Amino acid sequence: MSSAYDLGTGLVRRIYEKRIDAPAILDTGTHFPNAAKFAAAWQSIRDEALAVKLNKVPRFHDIMPEQAEISANDGLDWRMFVLKAYDMTIPENLARMPVLSRLLTECPEVKSAAVSFLAPRKHIPAHRGPFRGIMRFHLGLAIPKQADGRPATIMMVNHEERRIADGECMLWDDTFEHEVMNNSDQPRVALLLDVWRPKMPLDMEILSRVIVRGVQVGMRYRGVSFGG
Repeated sequence: MSSAYDLGTGLVRRIYEKRIDAPAILDTGTHFPNAAKFAAAWQSIRDEALAVKLNKVPRFHDIMPEQAEISANDGLDWRMFVLKAYDMTIPENLARMPVLSRLLTECPEVKSAAVSFLAPRKHIPAHRGPFRGIMRFHLGLAIPKQADGRPATIMMVNHEERRIADGECMLWDDTFEHEVMNNSDQPRVALLLDVWRPKMPLDMEILSRVIVRGVQVGMRYRGVSFGG
């Protein structure tokens, strides 16, 4: 990542950490009750995701060049089919996943939504998300299994091992250090949502809205393409 990006995100993280004390793993019922809607529809969402033409889905660093160190690090693909990015919708992608599109309409607290395709043996090295105003939600759609039946994709969140299987979900704070390893010969497919953190202190609420607006302006200025 660029030094300017690192410095900026590091400063923002420190501001949030002083004002919001939060654990790495969060309770979905408390912080994101609508998680149940996505979990209940996981099979339909999976079917829609698997119908996407993967070779036309951009790699993460094609969308965000600042993330090349974690996306292009080993020559293996991490592709993202983005339907919504910081409240900016991508109509052509939403049209291809009508079940997920309907759920997103019902859940305005979801600021970003993407289907993540992680190539076989892909390793996303340890890194931290930019700011604590949003929470990250993972829903397993097509998770490869090991010989013993356990999920073959391992997430290390705050130095603790986490695995989710098909239809299982997890809500967490991605400002904690995390990395992902797909230890299988099959791609891993998961739904990733960025969810607005409820009940923030007023100053953090205002700062979060300013950050989201700034990201929107930046994406429009750069002409980011989410084509898939």
